[in-house]
Amino acid sequence: MKVLRTATILAVLTLLPCLGLAASPGASPATAAGAAGWVTQVSSHTAVPDLMIGIDKETQTFFMFTKKSPLEVSRKLPCTTGSTPGDKMREGDMRTPEGVYFVEEKVPGKLDFGLYGDHAFSLNYPNPVDRLKGKTGHGIWIHGRGKQFVSNDTRGCVALTAQDIAALNGHIPFGTPVVIAKKLSWTKDAGPADPTAQLLSERVRHWASDWQKKSDHFFDYFQPEKFAQTEGVSFAAFKSNKQGIFARQPWIHVMVDNVRVIQGPDYWVTTFEQYYRTQDLVSAVGKRFYWQKDRDGAWRIVGGEYTEASPGLEARYLASKRVEMDRLLKGWLEAWLAADVDKYMSFYAEDASNGKQNSAKAMRDYKAALWASKTPTRIAADKVEVTMHQKGFKVSFVQTYEDSAGQTDRGAKTLVLMPRGDSWAILSETWSKM
Repeated sequence: MKVLRTATILAVLTLLPCLGLAASPGASPATAAGAAGWVTQVSSHTAVPDLMIGIDKETQTFFMFTKKSPLEVSRKLPCTTGSTPGDKMREGDMRTPEGVYFVEEKVPGKLDFGLYGDHAFSLNYPNPVDRLKGKTGHGIWIHGRGKQFVSNDTRGCVALTAQDIAALNGHIPFGTPVVIAKKLSWTKDAGPADPTAQLLSERVRHWASDWQKKSDHFFDYFQPEKFAQTEGVSFAAFKSNKQGIFARQPWIHVMVDNVRVIQGPDYWVTTFEQYYRTQDLVSAVGKRFYWQKDRDGAWRIVGGEYTEASPGLEARYLASKRVEMDRLLKGWLEAWLAADVDKYMSFYAEDASNGKQNSAKAMRDYKAALWASKTPTRIAADKVEVTMHQKGFKVSFVQTYEDSAGQTDRGAKTLVLMPRGDSWAILSETWSKM
């Protein structure tokens, strides 16, 4: 699961572990290494990840946390970090960075066993907030060490014994969060982080909802200057592009799932999976948002990263929409059985067609005349199938009908539904006798 970051070439990680690149022209590197260091506590808050790594630089300890109601330490191992104390600031300072990072990939190729053991995993240093602070360098790994194991003995990486890293191989999935701090503790309680974790989890869901609504409130979730800096594009251009999409697309669907929240030094990170769909495009991705408080005290997005989504995301989207389709179908059938013309026609788009009538008005007139002489006595929909359609969704089923005049029929019915606000409208229907 490689992270796609603007102006970042991850391939060089395989060549220059624990080193760095010079600051780009115009960058303003931080002036101090943060001698006080970051002290944090990992807690069992509402949105804690199911798997997380913690590094305590002071005690040179590697923790693997798993969420098993509550959080537990599944592994506790000795590690070694940078030979110079403090937070990493620039290329070659021999410091291990402090903050929230993520496993990007297993470093390919044969490694120098003495320095790196048999296995190494790259991290996404510098992350967007690091870049805002002018931090430079790259190639920070979690790797093994085949030679004599000594504390504070790397050029900035986190190293474990060759035996320990070999035992972890296969147990550190891509995207695993890694919290690195000067001093790290943990608790099984929700802890003081819980309110902010809940707030940011809801912020992600509201952000997705406002995007789906094509609302101008969507842009309020971002800190314009910082987001523009980390994305490498002006916020005006970002906003103009989104507004163009809003104008072109009759509807947008954005589903977020598996939202997790991690506390950093002066920022928080939310991770989630996103399923995005319009008439013209479908995409499934993983995302990370980096949040900082703005001048008004509101949490806003200052940077983001893309990763891969899990294979089951589309199925989860379909399952969530299947619930909506079933609810609509039930209401439509009930209105039909009650011969309630107003309620029945409320399920249709104004330009709906059924093959005989080509507008909602024509359909209304037909149903009103029909139900004046005979009313439905039984309607059933069996073998319901829901699939995606360019206009929205296609709902197919076997329809059984009986009316007060004794007429009965059974046939295959297909409804095409298009989004209409927070609900759905029937755009077309077809029926064929079975």
